[in-house]
Amino acid sequence: MKTSWYEATARERIAGLLDPGSFIEILPPQSRLRSPHLEPLGSPAAFDDGVTVGKGMLDGRSILLAAQEGGFMGGAVGEVHGAKITGLLERALDERPDGVLLLLESGGVRLHEANAGLIAVSEIMRAMLNLRAAALPVIVLDGGRYGVFGGMGIAARLASYIVMSEEGRLGLSGPEVIEATVGVEEFDASDRPLVWRTVGGKHRYLIGEASALVSDEIAAFRQQAIYGLSSGSVLNLDEVETEQMRLKDRLARFEASHDALDMWAALGVPNPDAIPLLDVKEFHETADSLRIVS
Repeated sequence: MKTSWYEATARERIAGLLDPGSFIEILPPQSRLRSPHLEPLGSPAAFDDGVTVGKGMLDGRSILLAAQEGGFMGGAVGEVHGAKITGLLERALDERPDGVLLLLESGGVRLHEANAGLIAVSEIMRAMLNLRAAALPVIVLDGGRYGVFGGMGIAARLASYIVMSEEGRLGLSGPEVIEATVGVEEFDASDRPLVWRTVGGKHRYLIGEASALVSDEIAAFRQQAIYGLSSGSVLNLDEVETEQMRLKDRLARFEASHDALDMWAALGVPNPDAIPLLDVKEFHETADSLRIVS
């Protein structure tokens, strides 16, 4: 079994994350629930449409879980793919598990499915907000090779707890999309250090958009997901207003920053250039007293 979250498939992550033998898949591949939009366009289809959903146990506690497969179309969301995730989230309102885990890895909406994919993402968001309003923990785990971008990047920020590794990435637009929109002079998607310090796990943790930063190990994600089960909070107007104040303060603090390095310096990081070189333990020793609280 793989131990690296980054290298593992969605199903391998589930196997390493949950208590052994506890996972029960809902709508497994033999159900052949696949997208009706791909084959007419000559695109390959998958019998699970690139997402695995089900229920199981995490440290003896009941959870519902959805895991996107980055190896199928980069985890992009289509009608069926999104409906499976939404159905799982709505099921959680009825079953009231101890929490919901979303193992996200997605470039956003499938261009093949356009509006159907956009509607699917909006339904996922609405279902997540309903769970948050009911004080059910929704935990996002982000450490895959395709990152979490587009509509799923927005959805991720609706979670009550976000766990990332340094290899994870989180944003609205992917690096290639940014470059195509504003030009390579503004953002060079081939500059990997720039990409990771802009949308990578360390940066998202430092500015308060990730709740936890862990090493690239399935066991580390499991440990932090267990901790996240106790982090459920009701999403109400007071919480939204508090978050808006955080964003306002962050904008004022970093208004003159042109790069993540400038933002880290503004936070008081003594040697910003060293941050990408630190392992997770060293990073936490440097960063935990300086980061913006998520």
